[in-house]
Amino acid sequence: MARLGRWIAGGLLVVLVAAVVGWRLAAPAAPDAFYRKALPAAAKPGDLLAAEPFTRNVPSGARAWRILYATTRADGSPAAASGVVMARAGLGEAAGVVAWAHGTTGIVAGCAPSVLPNAFGYVPALPALLAENWVYVATDYAGLGTEGGHAYLVGEDAARGVLDAVRAARQLSEAPKAARVVVWGHSQGGGSALWTALRASHAPDVALVGAAALAPAGDLPGLLAAVRDTAFGRIISAYALVAYARVYPDVGFSDYAMPGVGWLIRDMASRCIVGWPTLASIVQSHLIAPFGVFARDPAAGALGRRMVENTPRGAFPIPLFVAQGDADDLVPPSVQRRYVSGLCEAGATIRYRAYAGRDHLSLVMPGSPLDSDLLAWTRGRFAAAAAPNDCPIPAR
Repeated sequence: MARLGRWIAGGLLVVLVAAVVGWRLAAPAAPDAFYRKALPAAAKPGDLLAAEPFTRNVPSGARAWRILYATTRADGSPAAASGVVMARAGLGEAAGVVAWAHGTTGIVAGCAPSVLPNAFGYVPALPALLAENWVYVATDYAGLGTEGGHAYLVGEDAARGVLDAVRAARQLSEAPKAARVVVWGHSQGGGSALWTALRASHAPDVALVGAAALAPAGDLPGLLAAVRDTAFGRIISAYALVAYARVYPDVGFSDYAMPGVGWLIRDMASRCIVGWPTLASIVQSHLIAPFGVFARDPAAGALGRRMVENTPRGAFPIPLFVAQGDADDLVPPSVQRRYVSGLCEAGATIRYRAYAGRDHLSLVMPGSPLDSDLLAWTRGRFAAAAAPNDCPIPAR
């Protein structure tokens, strides 16, 4: 019996040590010195601060560079952001620029696509984009490669990051140039693309002619209410609560976090949601499940007001393309359809497409039927053709 007890105790110790090691290994990688260059006091939004060749997972026949550039936060404070510029090798003059706004990867330094193993994960139609002789300009957003923390789901912050990345790419002497710009974005990045359309005046020197939002995080209160009791929804809730509490003085973390699990919420928010480290966050999300992330309705009070504030609505000055998978359980189609209908009622010009059988990720995976529609719509914007309009969106 004593031997059995020692065996059980030893086994539990091994499990505990393995759990601790796994937890430590799941932490984001520290960005290298490229991302920590000092921001010059005289830097203006869109200034290129540094650039160097980038080769990791770059498609055959393409050249890429990682860039560091100056931007501003939503409150106007200066910040540095990183990103990747890519084009077909040997390309002289480009036919257009596609600014890419990526989906959720995390909210801390080390979760930037340019730091992660695959900088181009879930970018739709990437080979075709390059074959069209378009330049790819992808922001990491401020605070994901660089310091200062990422302002997750803060629209103004994201829009400035996207537009200033395009400005910085123009200063890269090796990269091809083109005047007209279309922004594409998926999920979080879909919301960023919509905000970029709304805030195009931040960079009047950028000729933004269209915005494609793919399964966008548009109606933030509606989306959070629909998914917050799922594993992914709890992770997203942790990101949103931690980020909003850091960005907005009126949003108190302890005012919304469920007592007793605040440390779990913060720990989930310290990890990227890409690759196998996501498993650690999923385990933690199940530990939180009996209690929930929120002690009170997140749609109430300061947090609710800030989410409404960061829901992209208004007079869109450029045409939109909105795509949605009918099998999406992260951005529910019913929530999306209501949101897009509201944009139509406000006067937006929207090409709206719903794809049967496609979920949140398969919508943007290779071979998706989205690709041909997205490419055709983007060609039209670069050619200054009349934009298609599917408004009003039929009810279901």
